[in-house]
Amino acid sequence: MRIGMGPLEDRFVRLEPFEDGLKAEVRAALDCDPDAWEIMVAPAYGDHFETWWNAAMAAMKAQTRIAYAVRRRSDGAVVGTTSLYEINPAYRRCEIGSTFYRPEARGGAINPACKRLLLGHAFDAGAVRVEIITDDVNAQSQAAILKLGAKAEGVLRKHKITWTGRARDTAMFAVIDDDWPSVRDGLDRRLAAFD
Repeated sequence: MRIGMGPLEDRFVRLEPFEDGLKAEVRAALDCDPDAWEIMVAPAYGDHFETWWNAAMAAMKAQTRIAYAVRRRSDGAVVGTTSLYEINPAYRRCEIGSTFYRPEARGGAINPACKRLLLGHAFDAGAVRVEIITDDVNAQSQAAILKLGAKAEGVLRKHKITWTGRARDTAMFAVIDDDWPSVRDGLDRRLAAFD
């Protein structure tokens, strides 16, 4: 499995791998809705942004993560970020996460479009498993992941420590290569409804 680092796009979004020229736009997209960051593992707004950005860039250099700016095609605005991360070529697996969208970009075509592109990119590169995880207290995120077609696999107790010091239980979901054709078709039908 070798996942390329280029941009990905469809009619709704363009996913642009992080580079220095995107930094200000990404910061502006994430520097909102501080309450949403309270349950995240690591914050990326305000004074936290620089540390978060540097960690993302280091992981990209190590080829364990591809962090993307999410650019909305309708107006060209960067409305958030998402990543392929925990990339493990030996096991042919990775995760989708570190996803955050501005409030006005939630609930429409942006998230399913991003997930369609990321899942397709991973499986086209030879992945056999793509995980999507979220905080067990985040019912809205879990519902969105299930709506994508990922399968619930259980809860990992005290799996991560958040930036606020809380021991987080993690809800685990995955799409495997056997699932991908039906998941892809479901996402394509869902996105067609936005045309």
